[in-house]
Amino acid sequence: MFLPRQHQLDRYATEGEQLQRKVLDHLLAKGRKTLWGWEHGFDEVDSYEKFRQSSNVNTYEELKEYIERMRHGERNVLWPGQIRWYAKSSGTTNDKSKFIPVSNDGLHDTHYRGGTDAVVWYLRNNRESRIFDGNALILGGSHAPNYNLKHSLVGDLSAILIENINPLVNLIRVPKKETALLCDFEQKRDRIAHEALNKNVTNLSGVPSWMLSVLDRVMELSGKQHLEEVWPNLEVFFHGGVAFTPYREQYHRLITTPKMHYMETYNASEGFFGLQDDPSDPSMSLMLDYGVFYEFIPMNELSNDSPTVVPLWEVEKDKNYAMVITTSSGLWRYLIGDTVRFTSLQPYKFIITGRTKSFINAFGEELIVDNAERGLEVACKSTDAEIREYTAAPVFMDEHGQCRHQWLIEFTKEPQDIEAFAHRLDLALQTLNSDYEAKRYKNITLQRLEVIPARRGVFDEWLRSQGKLGGQHKVPRLSNDRRIIEQILKLNAS
Repeated sequence: MFLPRQHQLDRYATEGEQLQRKVLDHLLAKGRKTLWGWEHGFDEVDSYEKFRQSSNVNTYEELKEYIERMRHGERNVLWPGQIRWYAKSSGTTNDKSKFIPVSNDGLHDTHYRGGTDAVVWYLRNNRESRIFDGNALILGGSHAPNYNLKHSLVGDLSAILIENINPLVNLIRVPKKETALLCDFEQKRDRIAHEALNKNVTNLSGVPSWMLSVLDRVMELSGKQHLEEVWPNLEVFFHGGVAFTPYREQYHRLITTPKMHYMETYNASEGFFGLQDDPSDPSMSLMLDYGVFYEFIPMNELSNDSPTVVPLWEVEKDKNYAMVITTSSGLWRYLIGDTVRFTSLQPYKFIITGRTKSFINAFGEELIVDNAERGLEVACKSTDAEIREYTAAPVFMDEHGQCRHQWLIEFTKEPQDIEAFAHRLDLALQTLNSDYEAKRYKNITLQRLEVIPARRGVFDEWLRSQGKLGGQHKVPRLSNDRRIIEQILKLNAS
C-alpha cells in the first residue's frame, strides 16, 4: 500500500506543473456541473490561462451567499451534489464564524490523503518504525450543533474527520469517539489522559499547545518524570496548527528518548496542503496531486486593486506570497489567509510565514509571524526562557509620545531578567527584518519593544471567553490593532 505511493511522491520533484494542471482539469470538469461553473463560463475554460480570466480571487465574503444556499440544502452550487458537512473556522470582519464546505471528495482526496501521506513519508524516513504495533493518540475538536441546519452539520474539521473516518481506525486510536468529540476541553483533557494512560501509545497527532496540556495531565496521573516511562514505544508526533518553535524545548524536556521524531503537517479547514518529508529540513513539501489547485499573490501586491496572481510553476524562491486555493469542496480561487515562502522549487518546498491579517505594519515595519517566531527562539535561547503563548500589537503613542510594539507573553520558564529578554528579542527582530531595523534606527520612529509577562493560564481564559478553548483554535500572534491584546491584558489584570 505505502510503497507505490512513495514512488508517486517522487514525481513531485520533476512534474510539479503537470500534476497541478491535471488537478485543475479535474476540478474544472466537476465545476462545469455547478451553478458557479455556469455563471463563470466553465464550458469555455480549458486551460489555466482561461481559468485565471474567468473570475477574480475570492474571500469568504464573495462565497458566503453560495455557501449559505448550500447549507440550506441546495445542490450543485459550488460543487456537484449536496455538501452536508461544514467546518467552523474563525470569523471574518463581518461574521463571528466562517463555515467552510467539506465535500465527500474533499474528505477523501485531500484531508484523509494527507493523513495517509504523513505516514508514508514517515515510514520512508524510519524503516524500523513500529507505530502500527500500538495506538495513536489523536486530539480533535467538537461538533457545533447550535450552528446546524436541517440540511447541514457544523463542527471543527477534526470532528468532521472523526465522524466520517473508517470505523476500523477507531480500533487503533485513543481516546474513544465520544471523548474525542466532547465540547468542554478541560473535561475532555482529563478523560483523554485517563483513557490513554495505560495504552501502548506509539504516535501523537494534534496541535502542539493542546497536546502539551493533555500530556501534562498524563504526567500528573502517572507520577513519572518523562513521557517515555509512560509510553515506552512512543516514537513520533505529527503536529500542526501552530508553529512548533515555542514548544520545542518543552517537548524535548518531557520526552527525552533519542528515538522520538517530530513531523510538521499543514492541514486546515480548507484542505491539507503540506508535509515535512525531511526531518533535517523545517520546510514542507507542497502536496501537488490532491484536490487542490494553488495560486499565489506576492504579498507586496496584496492590497493592490489588480494584484499579480501566479500559478505554482511561476513562483520564485524566498518571496513572501499569499496563498490562493481552488478545491474539491467548492472553494474557487479562494484567498485562504495564509502566507508562505518557497525554499525550493524542485521539489516545491515552503515554510508558513504567517497570515495575511496577522502582522504588524503600523509604522511601515512589516513584521510577520515568521519574524516573530524566529526572534523569540533567539531570545529564549540567550536567556534560558521558554514560552507557552504570546500575542503582540502596536502601541501607537503613549503618554510620552512614544510608539513601540507591546508583547504579552506567557512563559513556562520565565527569564531571570525580562529587560534582557526584551533587548535580545528586539535585536533579533532587527536582524531578521530590515524594515523593522530601519524604523528602530536611533529610536526615531519606533522605541524598543515592551514585554509584559502574562500570568499562567490567561490565554486559555481568553480562548474560553471566545468559545475557542481546545480543538484547532489558537491565539492570534500578531495584530495591527489593539483589540485582542487589550482584552487579554484586562483578563491578566483581574
